[in-house]
Amino acid sequence: MDLFGVGKTPAQRMKEYQRGIKKSVREMDRERTTLERNEKKLMTEIKKAAKDGHMDAAKIKAKDLVRTRNYIKKMYKMKSHLEAVSLRLTTMQSSQQMAASMKGITKIMARMNQKMNMPQIQKIMADFEQQNEIMGMKEEMMSDAMDEAFADDEDEDEEDAVLGGIMAELGIEVGNTMK
Repeated sequence: MDLFGVGKTPAQRMKEYQRGIKKSVREMDRERTTLERNEKKLMTEIKKAAKDGHMDAAKIKAKDLVRTRNYIKKMYKMKSHLEAVSLRLTTMQSSQQMAASMKGITKIMARMNQKMNMPQIQKIMADFEQQNEIMGMKEEMMSDAMDEAFADDEDEDEEDAVLGGIMAELGIEVGNTMK
């Protein structure tokens, strides 16, 4: 709860958490970069101390170098863990949004199911089917009437001539097959 009793939404909190994680990762990267610079610096100092014959100083600096390398490894691990947490938060947010969407869709589907009157839909479909059949019969009757009105005897004679020519080519007697 904030000062005036208005709380933050989960999305606002998620943004804050993500920003915090990103900020921490950037700070760790800066710290790691500093440690890597120190590592290089220690290497040159160790070489210089060994070259000058100061073996005790070289050993102490070698211990510092090992510690620095271990810290660098830890920084990489912590960065990896923070990025994993960020990914989990993002996944959780996506899952939450998906659940909210599914909730809304479920409500809409319930409303649609309530509004659907199955007996009325079945009656409409039956009426459609009946009208479609009537239309088909009328169309067939019109087609037959048109064929009768425009049918020529010449067409029949021409059809018989074409069929007779094909039969003659095939060597079949026209008289036997036509009857």
